[in-house]
Amino acid sequence: MKIAFIGDIVGRPGRSMIKENLRKLRKSEGIDFVIGNYENASHGFGLTLKNAKELFELGIDAMTGGNHTWDKKEVIPLLETLPLLRPHNYPLGVPGTGCKIFEVAGEKLAVLNIMGHYGMPYVDNAFRCARDTVADLKEQGIKSIFVDVHAEASSEKRAMMMLLQGEVSGIMGTHTHVGTDDLQISHGTAYLTDIGLSGCRDNVIGMDEKVPLERFLTGVSGRFEVPEKCKRILQVAVMTLEDGKCVQAQKFKIFDDGRTLVTDAWMEE
Repeated sequence: MKIAFIGDIVGRPGRSMIKENLRKLRKSEGIDFVIGNYENASHGFGLTLKNAKELFELGIDAMTGGNHTWDKKEVIPLLETLPLLRPHNYPLGVPGTGCKIFEVAGEKLAVLNIMGHYGMPYVDNAFRCARDTVADLKEQGIKSIFVDVHAEASSEKRAMMMLLQGEVSGIMGTHTHVGTDDLQISHGTAYLTDIGLSGCRDNVIGMDEKVPLERFLTGVSGRFEVPEKCKRILQVAVMTLEDGKCVQAQKFKIFDDGRTLVTDAWMEE
């Protein structure tokens, strides 16, 4: 089984890079299943029905969320009808789920969405939730498990790797929009602290720099806006899974000027 993960898709620039590149990448790499993070997909905040349908039509099979899941209220019924997840460690009674099981290449693949604590809304314990959910999935006989850890603190993401390595197929971080250079495979688990945004790459975390700069200079904030025109990037991790273990992983950075940079994961015993 070969799966791919696209981190925070930021607005129209991110969606346009998916439109221009994802089908070609699926074909060239033989990808069976694509997961994307939707929480910034609609003008930087949340997800609309229109954009959800667009992204699924462009070749994404399932999408995870984060703290901006609820920014567009129309997403709430979609959590029950589309392959959309929200962080699994929201309290009981919150619409939707953060764990779904899919049939991929004749096997079962579980996708788990977990949200960290530092700088995030109040949620249940991320580590206990992840540990217990993974244990339950394995009791069901599911070997291939992918985890999106949506967190601000790199320490939380790394701690999740220490907790779950060898138990899941992949753990990759989202939320900061800034990609890290630590793609590795340890005990059969692919890990990347943050995959980085897909969208504008020449401003501040995919947003027009005016409001962030004003905030840093004066302490007065405003609404972040996704630029209409910018230099764009698509960041994708591709993982090959065998019997639930990741045996190969690469990160693709595809630029709108035609360049593609590919990084191989390093192997840890």
